[in-house]
Amino acid sequence: MGPMTLLKTLSDEVSALADRAGCAVLHVQTLRDGRAAVAGGSGVIISPDGLALTNSHVVHGVTGIEAEIADGRTVIADLIGHDPATDIAVLRLAASGLEPLELGDSNKLRVGDVVVAMGSPFGLARTVTLGIVSALGRTLPSQDRGRLMEGIIQTDAPLNPGNSGGPLLDVQGNVVGINTAIVLGGQGLAFAVPSNTASFIAGEILAHGRVRRAFLGIHGEEVLLPAPLARRLDRKDARAVAVHEVEEGSPAEAAGLRPRDAVLAFRGEPVTTVADLHRRLDASAIGVDLPLEILREGIAVKLTVRPRERAPR
Repeated sequence: MGPMTLLKTLSDEVSALADRAGCAVLHVQTLRDGRAAVAGGSGVIISPDGLALTNSHVVHGVTGIEAEIADGRTVIADLIGHDPATDIAVLRLAASGLEPLELGDSNKLRVGDVVVAMGSPFGLARTVTLGIVSALGRTLPSQDRGRLMEGIIQTDAPLNPGNSGGPLLDVQGNVVGINTAIVLGGQGLAFAVPSNTASFIAGEILAHGRVRRAFLGIHGEEVLLPAPLARRLDRKDARAVAVHEVEEGSPAEAAGLRPRDAVLAFRGEPVTTVADLHRRLDASAIGVDLPLEILREGIAVKLTVRPRERAPR
């Protein structure tokens, strides 16, 4: 097969994919303080009865949401719930006869896989761009203070303001990510929340109206333990989380945690970053007595803490 034949085949495949997927791609228009957002955002329909995904940052704090569908209709969209920690929001459209896209398995993605992004950059609805998966497992700051978005897909499919919330598609046309962020001034640096994360978050929101998480009630930061101390504690990684503040009446206070302590392990696993703590503070930790190992004045101390459910924000 010659180069021109390969290019023609690629062109035909991308065009057909864009035609199939375009029916499920939304231009999300929002109102803030009575004014329409300049760029708005994007979204993708995931069920025939009107469920759709977009980004939390697209709809957070808005006073109204409308979605323009590929057939030209503009419909009201209700916000079912959103999760700033993963930048995922679930909408329900006041429409029927919709053509959804399937959420694919993002765990099957490989670096170098061809992907297609669709959305409404600067309000230009159903714009299509092509790229590859540049990297997997990236970490980005989230809207939720102190929490990180992990496992993020990096792609070079060009994105711009307004693409947020639109689908990232594999070559089969399955949604493998929800486009979430760009690096302003960067070239070929765009990011998407994996579809497996989006699917889990959507399920939690539909079941509970939010994503249930536990909390300890501490404020801390990552620190590097002195090498001799790390060796004495038999830690492969010298990092830990230093406690700066313990909230009054919190599970951490009840467990005896104090400022100047350093968290070494939680739930039997080493803690080296704040993200390590957050990962283990899921719904399964709510109301359960869990082991917590800390460093206090150079001595490892074992405590037991019972996390509470974190109040929704």
